[in-house]
Amino acid sequence: MPVHFTAEEFQHRCQRATRQLQQNGLDGILLFAPESHYYLTGYDTFGFAMFQCMVLRADGEIALLTRLPDLRQAQQTSILSDSQIHVWHEVEGANPATHLHNLLTDLKLERSKLGIETQTVGLTAYNGELVRQTVGKTAQLTEASDLVRHLRREKSPQEIEYHRKAAALSDDALDAAIATTTQGAFEGDILAAMQGAVFKGGGGYAGNEFIVGSGQQALLCRYHSAPRHLDAVDQLTLEWSGAYFRYQAAMMRTLLTGRASDKQRAMHSAATEALVACEQAIKPGRPMGDVYAAHEQVFDSHGLQHARLQACGYGMGAVFNPIWVDFPMFYKGNPLLMDVGNVYFLHMILMDSDSGHAMCWGHSVLVKDNGVERLSRSPLDLIVLT
Repeated sequence: MPVHFTAEEFQHRCQRATRQLQQNGLDGILLFAPESHYYLTGYDTFGFAMFQCMVLRADGEIALLTRLPDLRQAQQTSILSDSQIHVWHEVEGANPATHLHNLLTDLKLERSKLGIETQTVGLTAYNGELVRQTVGKTAQLTEASDLVRHLRREKSPQEIEYHRKAAALSDDALDAAIATTTQGAFEGDILAAMQGAVFKGGGGYAGNEFIVGSGQQALLCRYHSAPRHLDAVDQLTLEWSGAYFRYQAAMMRTLLTGRASDKQRAMHSAATEALVACEQAIKPGRPMGDVYAAHEQVFDSHGLQHARLQACGYGMGAVFNPIWVDFPMFYKGNPLLMDVGNVYFLHMILMDSDSGHAMCWGHSVLVKDNGVERLSRSPLDLIVLT
């Protein structure tokens, strides 16, 4: 039994999923997203990069088809019994989708109406075509990527505690970054200190690389493999996340070395004002578009519409590589309703190519009955280091 959750919690999750299957008139679902596997059974692996599929029947029966290297992974990290774990054999010319079809035949699902998760890195276009050409010849396949990921939005008390721990690790990483960032500091040392703080605190790898960029590269929203030494007067954009049992709580900051210009101080003021406005816009039962509208209104009122992005955050959860971005996202007009128990990362990103300045501020929040709980303990003050 994994230590992450109780058997009762896993049972509750499977019951919620099977109710959704029944309400949608589905006999079962083909689950390819590693987040779904983890959510329903605790199965924890990067083996989703190869072909594997979890099958959930509408009556609650569950089975996993995977490769031999992940047999013991499933045995030791999931609630699955040996009889529920099936290994497809890798030989030249083998088609794993044929093994999946055979498993579905054993489960009496080969001619049924099945949901399928396709919006996931756990199913490449190539493997998806194999599934359609084999399983799809007899079964009716229906797009169902939203089924489990909508269930994952509502966090249990235990999940919330893991998010809080991840947020504490994110704060520890920021403390380490501040202690390491000086004039002339090496980005590799800063990154090592941040990641080391997470590991030392009992955390693990985040869903993607920590984003570290200084100088003109502070205007990048992605990791790049070209670390540099900071100048005496410089800017350093950091985006990172603590991770605890795969649960994450991302943060973002732009640190300055030497001094802050009036432009940077004005951008910081706008970014923190927008962050607070977005927190205030998060209310149970309100559409996610409200949050983006708050972000847009603040930045535009400061004359920074040219420097803002077209999204200002997204969901947080137990997410696997290659990216920690979870469903759903804050963008203009998003009608999806927010609810108690949702966890979101709010990022106020300003990338001003005209002036060459970046100012990015963000942290994760938990939706509660009366608004949000800020999961980070770190203040919003401008950070200037010498």
